[in-house]
Amino acid sequence: MRELLQYKCPCCDGAIEFDSTLQKMKCPWCGTDFDVDTLRAFDEELQKEPADAMKWDTAAGTAWQQEECDGLRRYICNSCGGEIVGDKTLAATACPFCGNPTVIADQFRGELRPDFVIPFKLDKKAAVAALRKHYLGKRLLPRAFKDENHITEVKGIYVPFWLFDADADAYIRYKATRVRFWSDASYDYTETSHFSVTRAGSLGFDRVPVDGSAKMDDALMESFEPYDFSEAVDFRTAYLSGYLADIYDIGAEESAERAGERIRTSTEAAFASTVSGYSSCVPVSTRIALQNSSAKYALFPVWLLNTKWEGKVYTFAMNGQTGRFVGDLPMDKKAFFKWLFGITGITAAILFALSYLLWML
Repeated sequence: MRELLQYKCPCCDGAIEFDSTLQKMKCPWCGTDFDVDTLRAFDEELQKEPADAMKWDTAAGTAWQQEECDGLRRYICNSCGGEIVGDKTLAATACPFCGNPTVIADQFRGELRPDFVIPFKLDKKAAVAALRKHYLGKRLLPRAFKDENHITEVKGIYVPFWLFDADADAYIRYKATRVRFWSDASYDYTETSHFSVTRAGSLGFDRVPVDGSAKMDDALMESFEPYDFSEAVDFRTAYLSGYLADIYDIGAEESAERAGERIRTSTEAAFASTVSGYSSCVPVSTRIALQNSSAKYALFPVWLLNTKWEGKVYTFAMNGQTGRFVGDLPMDKKAFFKWLFGITGITAAILFALSYLLWML
């Protein structure tokens, strides 16, 4: 048990002290006073809060069979170091991550074989059409981006994902307030009541995805979600025919931290939706313990184009199953200034005309 003089105010976190006049503990910062027994009970509740236990069983994937490796080749990009896998008939091509030529290695090497794969459902024509549509109406887009040869550089690639299952036992404590206002003939009054609110329960999570490629931005990959896992099948090397596959360079153990963050965020949102009837409610502490955790290794389909403009890399990508498209675009500065001066000139002409009419009146 902590000494009472060491307490922080449950309302504002300021240091509180004993007020001999009130015979209570009082916060000099917000003016709130507390019974000693109330603070002692509050402290006992804090001592009962469970600790985080975000531990994962990260065993995933299986060993490659030699006959499977015979039909695969590993491609290494000399520029960015990206490693991708394709079938033995696939010619050397531009790296889908940085656009530079790749070099074909003599043999394929990989630690784990995927458990599942979601096959490509949309072909290259659909990806190119989505990219062209993305360009429409972009008057300030550099001409180089609209070049037909450039557009057809879109590559189909299987991106490695770790899929995490777990049951989350959660305990969350909130700091909440209720505010009441009233008035009489002389004064306006405000009464603020403070509450410690707790929620506890369990949530089940299935196949929380985390991409296993350091070259792929997590936010970009998460913007593709959700994938329809009902269309996933057991991995076969035949699904790689005509496509590339990225080799994971972030293992399941490292990816588990990202999965834990996603579970924590989802749990906090679900629990917060059950707290109502307060003027404000702020989470103070979250404790999560994972049970029955497991991980699987899967490949998800992505159409990808990475290109450079004035030293910056721009990424365009489409979910190869659902067609969800994301991409950022550069701006042609010369075209922008022409547009800006044109708008400025038109605006000046309109203002001059209005001024002339007002002067005439």
